[in-house]
Amino acid sequence: MIKGLAITPPVLGRISIGRVVEKNGIRLPQKDNQFTITSQIQEKDGWVLHPMDEELRKDAPNGKLRTIPVRMLFNEADLNLRAEYTMFDRKSGRPICVGNGDTCRRLTQSGVQSLPCPGPTLCEFGKGGLCKPYGRLNVKVGDDDDLGTFIFRTTSYNSIRTLAARLSYYQAVSGGLLAYMPLELKLRGKSTTQSRRTPIYYVDLVIKEGVSLQEAVAEAQEKARQMKEEGVDQAALDGAAAKGFGNALFEYDEDEVTQVIEEFYPPVTKDSVLESSSVVSNLRNDLNASRSASV
Repeated sequence: MIKGLAITPPVLGRISIGRVVEKNGIRLPQKDNQFTITSQIQEKDGWVLHPMDEELRKDAPNGKLRTIPVRMLFNEADLNLRAEYTMFDRKSGRPICVGNGDTCRRLTQSGVQSLPCPGPTLCEFGKGGLCKPYGRLNVKVGDDDDLGTFIFRTTSYNSIRTLAARLSYYQAVSGGLLAYMPLELKLRGKSTTQSRRTPIYYVDLVIKEGVSLQEAVAEAQEKARQMKEEGVDQAALDGAAAKGFGNALFEYDEDEVTQVIEEFYPPVTKDSVLESSSVVSNLRNDLNASRSASV
């Protein structure tokens, strides 16, 4: 194994809430009120949609993809979701400081050093929004590839906090059989004082619709038993993943460093502010339409 290279789960595509668009020569993230599943291929107009996007959207209310049936690749919650405070180099897109609120690994002129990590709000090195929480969730969508995953990246505290809680809870209640639980990603909305009471959207992880928690655990137990009888060693897979993640000081993909900067560190423009207001307006219209339809 090549030292210094993080061995991460194979990625078949990306799950995002929005996309990057070009306006006046500047590439900016465009927020949305639904999921988009893209392939690994990017053209001048953006990422090419994955066939799973069209397949799942057929049955989605109003064509809005707001739930995605998924399974986890690993039984260990922290292997499915990795999240740290991260500061990226704005030019190269590579991480230069990664911490957990206690300690951090920081790239300095004398090499990588282990230093105290007070978090983004108290850190002089990462102040001004340079350091953000950065989460990567790998999930299985569909049955075409046993070990292939789709990745959801986020800097949202709400998404990271919610996903981390759900994963650890489902791991606990299933007796460590998280990889066999029937789950789905769900887009949720909330408003806060900080958001000036306008809706903000985050990603949640729930039991698949129509299945109770008890039924999900029973299904996981049966699925785990079958896989073990067929010779699949899930514990060894988790061990291999942990070793692969730990093979490098920082987890990043050379092919995607530029997209990280585009999505999470965009230039602030008047158009981007107006765009956010437009998304909020569309979300409100969708909510009102749903309420009217349910009356």
